[in-house]
Amino acid sequence: MIVKKHISGGKTVLAVCDSEILGKKFEEKGLQLDLSAGFYKGEEMSEENLRNQLADTYALNIVGVKSIDFFLKEGLANKEHLLVIEGIPHIQIILGN
Repeated sequence: MIVKKHISGGKTVLAVCDSEILGKKFEEKGLQLDLSAGFYKGEEMSEENLRNQLADTYALNIVGVKSIDFFLKEGLANKEHLLVIEGIPHIQIILGN
């Protein structure tokens, strides 16, 4: 997974994306996922390192099947809140940390 850390209003927001879809754009029914912008261009991170980042994370912006599956397994994401654009799942989660 590719992870980029952002600080907004003093709070940490993590952008998490599957590496194979980074740099692409997806559009469907007036909705767009633009993974070519700098927002997602971070560094490859293991699941263990990502878990360690979550302790001080306020919000997550997650795109891609593998990335979403990780957060589903961790119990932080719910399939009911997924938005799917051109078959690519996306979810935003507020952890509140």
